[in-house]
Amino acid sequence: MLNTLHIATYNIHKGFSHFNRRVVLHQLRDSLRALDADIIFLQEVVGFHKGHAARFENWPCNPQYEFLADSVWSDFAYGKNAVYNEGHHGNAILSRYPIMRWANLDVSAHRFESRGLLHCEIDVPGWPERLHCICVHLGLFKRGQSQQLQVLGQHIEQLVPRQAPLVIAGDFNDWREIASRVLVERFSLIEAFESTEGRAARSYPSALPLFRLDRIYVRGFQVEKTQVHRGHPWSQTSDHAVLSARMTLR
Repeated sequence: MLNTLHIATYNIHKGFSHFNRRVVLHQLRDSLRALDADIIFLQEVVGFHKGHAARFENWPCNPQYEFLADSVWSDFAYGKNAVYNEGHHGNAILSRYPIMRWANLDVSAHRFESRGLLHCEIDVPGWPERLHCICVHLGLFKRGQSQQLQVLGQHIEQLVPRQAPLVIAGDFNDWREIASRVLVERFSLIEAFESTEGRAARSYPSALPLFRLDRIYVRGFQVEKTQVHRGHPWSQTSDHAVLSARMTLR
């Protein structure tokens, strides 16, 4: 039975380099392949944008999540969060294993910040329970974050069985480090980097990370190894660093 899992989380900045100077999707796809993760949690993924498609020669014909998944991650899900005249963007999960069910939950605190939780149930071969994965992108302000964490908590209580393995990952915008007070204390989750390094990882900006914005929370796993992927080539493809974790099912 397969009992190990390698996951990664990445805010891809809508497929643009710093200051939106150039499209980096092709380089990003190559870098993600090199990670060789089983499941990837992505934030700020463009589902459609007619302006970019017309302006940039190398803009892919497919939605970004399909383009990045390609032939490596056979299953994917996309949660549309922000909708505007030109198109839309949101969260995505790419998986080597079948996604049996998925849903997107709007947790926007106000109309100026569109945020969501993308929840997938994944059938990992040989596992007695489905793996529950929730891709998170929270707001920038403390009040909105607190509300969104409460909604996330209610969602876990209602829809994730206690015995099921669970991974919650994404951009929490949590430089105040308040997320763990809810998720660790209330739901017995483990933050992957807290378990291996003693504290959440620095992930922003990617060239020289100073702020601890991104997280990987797990339940039902032993975290074996964590890594912050920064510097070249990652600093060329987003303003966030990639976080990854290797885990063993308990």
